Amino acid sequence: MVSDRSTAAAAGVQTGKVGLADSDARLIESVRSGNIAAFDQLVNKYKQRIFAIIYNMTSNREDAADLTQDCFIKAFRSLDRFKGRSHFFTWLYRIAVNATLSHIKRNRYRRFFSFENLNEEGVSPDLAEALASKMQTERPVMLGELQEKLNEALQSLSPKHRTVVVLFEIEGLSHEEISEVLHTSVGTVRSRLHYAKRQLQASLQPYLG
Repeated sequence: MVSDRSTAAAAGVQTGKVGLADSDARLIESVRSGNIAAFDQLVNKYKQRIFAIIYNMTSNREDAADLTQDCFIKAFRSLDRFKGRSHFFTWLYRIAVNATLSHIKRNRYRRFFSFENLNEEGVSPDLAEALASKMQTERPVMLGELQEKLNEALQSLSPKHRTVVVLFEIEGLSHEEISEVLHTSVGTVRSRLHYAKRQLQASLQPYLG
């Protein structure tokens, strides 16, 4: 369902992440030295990505905004406990994901996934291409039905499977990074992704076929 990332692309991503990690480390040290304004730079750097993760898991913009704010408040208050053993964004994602999973459990929300976002983000190329093909020939008549079918398929996933899909497909995190965020093994991450993809394909294949 998802093509493997190329070696060159992966290397480029890793190089970029190293640069981000160094930049984050400098900002964190600045905050710890008393420059509270430096934390605003971390907020500005990651707030859109954190909001996107939470929104993709809750489908509610107001809740996503509140949870995003709560995430950064918790991160600021806990910054002294960040030891640098993982990247800051991984640590921050962990806070956001855990808070959102707790929120979902409390409120029993179901995921509302936007087809437009899926297509624009280039998620799951084979699935996106199949959906896009239908959209090109049958838009706008099929738009509502297509959105409904896609939502139904994603709503059928459990929160833990939905989470790995969001982190891997939307955020582009590696299996290793997701395992850090979720405090689970890489094997478990791979297993959940494999299961989630099979479920999505099984749910959508009759419609696409």
